[in-house]
Amino acid sequence: MATWVVERTQDRRFPFRITIEQDGRSLLAVRAQSHWPGAGKQIFCLRETELDPAESLEPFERVRVAHLARLGRKLSVTLDRAQRKRCEFLKVEKPFKDRPGTYEQIFFRTEQAVRSHRTSGRVELLPHSGLDVVIDSGELYPWRFPGARVTRRKLPVGDYALVGEERLVAIVERKTRQNFLGDVHEVKGLHQQLAELGSYPHAALVVEAQYGDFGNPAKIGRWPASHLLRVIGEIAALHPHVPLVFAGNRKLANVWTERFFAGVAAAQHQDLQLRAEGRLRCEGRGRAARWVRVAAQEPLPARNSE
Repeated sequence: MATWVVERTQDRRFPFRITIEQDGRSLLAVRAQSHWPGAGKQIFCLRETELDPAESLEPFERVRVAHLARLGRKLSVTLDRAQRKRCEFLKVEKPFKDRPGTYEQIFFRTEQAVRSHRTSGRVELLPHSGLDVVIDSGELYPWRFPGARVTRRKLPVGDYALVGEERLVAIVERKTRQNFLGDVHEVKGLHQQLAELGSYPHAALVVEAQYGDFGNPAKIGRWPASHLLRVIGEIAALHPHVPLVFAGNRKLANVWTERFFAGVAAAQHQDLQLRAEGRLRCEGRGRAARWVRVAAQEPLPARNSE
């Protein structure tokens, strides 16, 4: 459980120190111009690299953190209180004007400022070129992944996989409408398959059909529509870590999977950079392992690891 801590400083330019603490260590520590941005505004912050034990700090507020998540370059924070509870810290890397390299800028902004902000950037993850995709050897008419390095071999589960650091980091199970209807006949086997998919860091079940098709008697044969829709609802409830995607048709299912793999690869690449900088460390082994942020740096929630 993390805690949001605000303290007053003696610095007129940055009169507040904001920290997020967890298990006795500091996940994030910044010096801010205000303890909370005004309506629709954002404030500039400086990352704290070292705290002077002799500095005089006055307690201002202390609140439990209800939710903490990294979204690309952003750290999203939800506080456990009724008002002024959602905010984020945006990290921007700016190039030096007079020499090579970049420097860091951090902006503290509220939910209202995020919604009102207009930007040309439409994605949170920086693009990462090059995908390593494995297609299960049992796929007779596989999807295409232009520009990716594609290999064929037997997968332990699923039909398509993204490989990173010589391990499977994302799995997609592909179903046509008829495949899915057949699986409903043996739904216990489908649940077992989805449970295995859910053991991987990223997984999805992608159906080459519309959700509405399973409520249309003309497209589902002998199955009652009410039963099929109930099964679909239960699948989503029992396997929350495996999104059930109704892509509409084969082409869109292929596109969705390619974009999904690209997003996972970009996130993995970002984590690799942080590890190289010594800002992530691994705790545990095997599938129980997780990467956690080192102290006094921007926090990264743990990712599952195979």
